[in-house]
Amino acid sequence: MKIGIIREGKNPPDKRVPFTPSQLQAIQRDYAGKISVQVESSNVRVITDQEYLDAGIEVVDDISSCDVLFGVKEVKIDQLIPEKTYFFFSHTMKKQPYNRKLLKAILDKNIRLLDYEVLKDEDGNRVVAFGRWAGIVGAYNAFWTYGQKTALFDLKRAKDCFDLNELHAELSKVQLPPIKIVVTGTGRVAKGVLEILQKLNIKQISKEEFLFHYFEEPVFVMLKSEDYNRRKSDGGYERSEFYKYPERYESHFQKFAEVAEILISAAYWDPAAPRLFELDEIANDDFQISVIADISCDINGSIPTTIKSSTITDPVFDIDRNTHEALPAFGSQTSISVMAIDNLPCELPREASREFGEQLTKWVIPALLEENAPILERATIARDGDLTLEFMYLTDFVQSDEES
Repeated sequence: MKIGIIREGKNPPDKRVPFTPSQLQAIQRDYAGKISVQVESSNVRVITDQEYLDAGIEVVDDISSCDVLFGVKEVKIDQLIPEKTYFFFSHTMKKQPYNRKLLKAILDKNIRLLDYEVLKDEDGNRVVAFGRWAGIVGAYNAFWTYGQKTALFDLKRAKDCFDLNELHAELSKVQLPPIKIVVTGTGRVAKGVLEILQKLNIKQISKEEFLFHYFEEPVFVMLKSEDYNRRKSDGGYERSEFYKYPERYESHFQKFAEVAEILISAAYWDPAAPRLFELDEIANDDFQISVIADISCDINGSIPTTIKSSTITDPVFDIDRNTHEALPAFGSQTSISVMAIDNLPCELPREASREFGEQLTKWVIPALLEENAPILERATIARDGDLTLEFMYLTDFVQSDEES
């Protein structure tokens, strides 16, 4: 089996890689005679062609001879090679309209698509993700944004930090008033957020304390879905029902918005689930949130102020509380500043890539040599020109003529 590492084609370019040189070197050694590797030449990766060559990895301009192709972000339609097996984040499972044509092309070209987002173990837990790094960088950016908005401190951009150690060192500059910070989520991303909050020595409190007590220091609360969603019929909550029938629920997040200054959104969102709040609520005098770090970055999704994504180059935009229009960042103290970068781990690409490659090496590489490996079957969205059974719900989406 020949594995190829594709050149990222999305713009702005993604500097991450699925595997580091040393990881590919180990794969070729440990699976000698079974797996060989090629890397498509690229001048945008954080890891250079020369670094791969120095590790004994073949770097080529044409990877069409490879059987299995690994990328990170969506592959451009004109770069898809028919009849191949691809691994990448396709961003199609929520029927994202901007990737409808991509999924249709994958079907037309008889490509087998495996999405990292649905690589899960037997218990349904994701095994391959950049989530921790999205959380780390997203939380750091929340405080960078707050510092810029208030002029209380000035942090170096995460992208300009050499590594995690330098990013941690920058946090010593943070000087916060006694504000309240609300974090949604409990998964990998939220755990990454927690690393930054703990590094800042910000006190974690209960939701009751958050809502009803005053503190003379900055504090934060981490909310689970049951903390801000309730059943429409009786105000109750049942976890299994919420995940199966999210449309039966409504948000009651407003009470947290009345006392929080910063919102860090790190929760997975189902499009059928309630949004955290609605745009018409942000004009209310009691909506106190002024900085939102939307790590989940679902456009027009759970955080309605995320009317677009931002970029590493231009990380923040403001939302006018009355017109709901996007404004230049930090142009008004009364507007809400939104950080919604959709590729946050790219700001610490070497370390994020290393951890990601470790996960792939553990879970995916051995499975590639196993016939009908369950972990790969579950992650397959398309094969032989058709959607797989679990993803047949995308049929109407992919067949739609609606412009994307």
